[in-house]
Amino acid sequence: MKIWQDVDRYICDTLVKPDAVLDAALEASDAAGLPAINVSPAHGKLLWILARLVNAKRVLEIGTLGGYSTLWLARGMASGGRLVTLEALEKHATVARANIQRAGVAESVEVRVGKALDRLPSLQGPMDLTFIDADKQNNAEYFRWALQLSRPGALIVVDNVVREGKVVDPQSRDASVLGVRKLNELLAAEKRVSATAIQTVGAKGYDGFTIALVVAQ
Repeated sequence: MKIWQDVDRYICDTLVKPDAVLDAALEASDAAGLPAINVSPAHGKLLWILARLVNAKRVLEIGTLGGYSTLWLARGMASGGRLVTLEALEKHATVARANIQRAGVAESVEVRVGKALDRLPSLQGPMDLTFIDADKQNNAEYFRWALQLSRPGALIVVDNVVREGKVVDPQSRDASVLGVRKLNELLAAEKRVSATAIQTVGAKGYDGFTIALVVAQ
């Protein structure tokens, strides 16, 4: 809806502020033909705030795309921090690496290409913050790995968990919806985390994100 977009624009103009480096990353992604499914600027700044809140020195991102959210996370890390981001497609990774290099954070960010479920077993924790924004049908498996790699006090954020409200339809056969519902079932039963989900509206439409605090390992 137009009002959502207008409010998003107002929030970004007032609280997020224009940023030439971040804008260039979006422009490069668009020029390369990448899908416009990156997080919104307001959501990007939230990731930055969360990284600052936990004083993140080790960050994991599952789903790089053009590296827009990667840049927000990298900027939020503590001095000397390290971010590993996993991307399935080399085309996306190439764009992301160029954006990361342009932003001046290449020394602290590593882009690894390949299916995340193949790459995750090679990672070593503990992670302070994990952001999951990849194929939704594997959300639960990504979360299991994120939890295994996390320390108590770490945060795990999962994007796109409302699916325009379709998540409440138990008859849905959509793989992404089923992936989100499976994630929620896992979270409801998992005693090592305390989680909630927030609905959002804005330039990206109607969706939401999950945030989970690791309370035990």
